[in-house]
Amino acid sequence: MARHKIEWERAVHTREQFPKEKWPQVAFAGRSNVGKSSLLNQIFDHKLAGVSQTPGKTRSVNFYRVDDKFFMVDLPGYGYAKVSKVERHKFSSLIGFYLENNTCLSGVVHLMDMRHPPTRLDLNVAAYLKDLGMGHLVVLTKADKLARGAGHKQHREMARQLGRSPDEVLPFSAVDGRGTKELWTWILARIKGH
Repeated sequence: MARHKIEWERAVHTREQFPKEKWPQVAFAGRSNVGKSSLLNQIFDHKLAGVSQTPGKTRSVNFYRVDDKFFMVDLPGYGYAKVSKVERHKFSSLIGFYLENNTCLSGVVHLMDMRHPPTRLDLNVAAYLKDLGMGHLVVLTKADKLARGAGHKQHREMARQLGRSPDEVLPFSAVDGRGTKELWTWILARIKGH
């Protein structure tokens, strides 16, 4: 698999700070502690600057420049209890503005933990992305934590709960690398089609 050049671009805390470049963007969204940092580090095959291992630590919209052609965008995790209501509102307002007013956004990778059924928040976010007409891929993280049979069953059940076919929901593991190639294929197709 081709190695991609990635560089941290900026952390955005306000609407005015979003990049002005009209490059395509792919955003990554998911609950806090879903394994988003591990996924990003895995698909780029090294630890990214600005990516925290602490749940709820990402308090900004982080932009990474990829191959000097497009942006990968790390959104703050949702549902983290230790973040104040004021901060949660600030995050949700900024993220809502980003998702709803962004002509450069090519797609969203929506992460869920494969070990657990989708939460109400997960389902709400999935419905929100669908209502926006936003192309999005559901990625089930931590797939290596389940035995093969249990993993297949959980994959099918989560796809059913999300109203998708199993081939529209991608099991992923940052430990053994499964799903990495398929995720890159989806990302590059979205960028090319933008």
